[in-house]
Amino acid sequence: MATGTGEEPTLTVDELAARAGVTVRTVRFYSTRGLLPPPAIGPRRVGRYGAAHLSRLALIEELQHHGMTLAAIERYLARLPDDLSEHDLAIHRALVASWSPDSAEEATRAQLERRAGRALSEDDIDRLAAMDVLERTGEPDAFRVDPAVLHLGIRLLDVPVSLETLLAARAVVQDHTRAAARELTRLFHDQVWGPYRARESDPEQVETMKSLSAHMQPMVVQALVTAFQRSMREELRATYAEE
Repeated sequence: MATGTGEEPTLTVDELAARAGVTVRTVRFYSTRGLLPPPAIGPRRVGRYGAAHLSRLALIEELQHHGMTLAAIERYLARLPDDLSEHDLAIHRALVASWSPDSAEEATRAQLERRAGRALSEDDIDRLAAMDVLERTGEPDAFRVDPAVLHLGIRLLDVPVSLETLLAARAVVQDHTRAAARELTRLFHDQVWGPYRARESDPEQVETMKSLSAHMQPMVVQALVTAFQRSMREELRATYAEE
């Protein structure tokens, strides 16, 4: 199974476990079940892990939070392409996290830095907040963190993009996603829910339709992500083909 990253794996099993927020025993157990790719073997036969291992552990954790058994997780991972990058795995986790209304977790600065594997400056915290990876609370060293995108956000800290650019990008994304959500909700209400409610008076059937509307969220998220990825590729290709 490929790790899906071009970077050299640099983490020991202890460092991987600390970054993922699990125990070394858990990492080894997942490895024996085939849920994690084998590590690269470095000097003195020490196994080294990379970003794709971190992303895969995060995805496994999210699937477990949704009550999936190990056997079900094995089947889920087996259907994924072997060459998925850590970014692709992070998207998969974000999609899985969209099944629940709120995936944010409370974390202290020390816990956050342990997961990040590095000290975090105030500028780092501001950049993570601008990427919606975390939000500040009333306490200076306490945060609400979205684990679905934490590892990806940490990696993006090293990308040379200014805080102002990140804030501008977030405003663009928020404006357009809110507009899309508003229009899709209106469309569902006017074209599906409204006509169904007018025809159907059985309370049990009405509850069934409400349940269906709630379960549509992951499907809509998947459609939006797919459409955005395609549009982004087309725009980048058109922009840089001219230079």
